[in-house]
Amino acid sequence: MHPTAPSLTLEELAAWTRRVADQVRSGEHEIHADTDHRWHARVHCDDQVDVWLISWTADQGTELHDHGGSAGAFTVVQGRLTETAWSGGIAPADEGARSRRPGQLTDLVREAGETSVFGGHYVHDVRNLAEEVAVSVHAYSPPLSRMHYYDVEAGRLVRRASAWTDDPEAPAPAREAS
Repeated sequence: MHPTAPSLTLEELAAWTRRVADQVRSGEHEIHADTDHRWHARVHCDDQVDVWLISWTADQGTELHDHGGSAGAFTVVQGRLTETAWSGGIAPADEGARSRRPGQLTDLVREAGETSVFGGHYVHDVRNLAEEVAVSVHAYSPPLSRMHYYDVEAGRLVRRASAWTDDPEAPAPAREAS
């Protein structure tokens, strides 16, 4: 049995997204924009990291989610993205899906050239609230394999669904039965 490759640090993830963002700006990667679905393409994948290129037309976004324990980074190549991040705790698995610690959502505007990094339990939503198409590069380590989706109820984070996936742009699953 082969040992599992070590995860990259947040600094290494940021370096990946900045390097690929530079490649996008120099024309090494083709970008598409689709008003019906966020366009995305995997540009790299190995045992330690997967890297994605994503375009966002006006009003496109994700749902409130985490990356199933994978740390990540994203760099905005062009345009502007609004990241809505959860600040507050996420309950350990043995406490169930409901966080017992209150928190709040905070909007963070990410401009072209800006990089955001986050650990494995970070919960956020990313949206393009501008008319201009936005483009971003995302990296996950270990490579993405699971995502959890959340709602906020009475100031608490509630996990509503989970999905096994290696695609950060896969549609969120329907709500799980309570």
